[in-house]
Amino acid sequence: MNQLERQFAQTVAEHKSTIYTVCYMFSQDADEVNDLFQEVLVNLWKGFESFEHRSEMRTWIYRVALNTCISLDRKKRRATTVRLTMDINLFEDRDEDTRQVDMLHKRISKLQPFDRAIVLLWLENLSYEEIGQIVGISTKNVSVRLYRIREQLKNIKD
Repeated sequence: MNQLERQFAQTVAEHKSTIYTVCYMFSQDADEVNDLFQEVLVNLWKGFESFEHRSEMRTWIYRVALNTCISLDRKKRRATTVRLTMDINLFEDRDEDTRQVDMLHKRISKLQPFDRAIVLLWLENLSYEEIGQIVGISTKNVSVRLYRIREQLKNIKD
């Protein structure tokens, strides 16, 4: 393993949970989350050597992960598929907290991909400034969009 590969492996190890969090926001299906994760890794590797450190590594990783997931989400939505599911989930947890988390995840998944990305970053406790840097909008615009997203989430019917 050469130096670049070692640096990449270390970077992925340090930011693995960030990448998985982004991927999970775009799918609850474990296989699909793993596919998204792999695709993000491919895109990170493609750009790793040319990363110029004009932003923090974490910011760059969020941006690559979000752009990858948003692009794949758009492709998936354009393709019509028939999903086969079981009528029962043997692993489903029925406590109140789990139901609330599921409800929030379902509502967030109904948002447009860009808004979903902003919510994810907000839920990760990033500052409005960091969110703006990652998604490429002003801090004020982040504030306005989050207000509108919260209103939209309140009005989504399950």
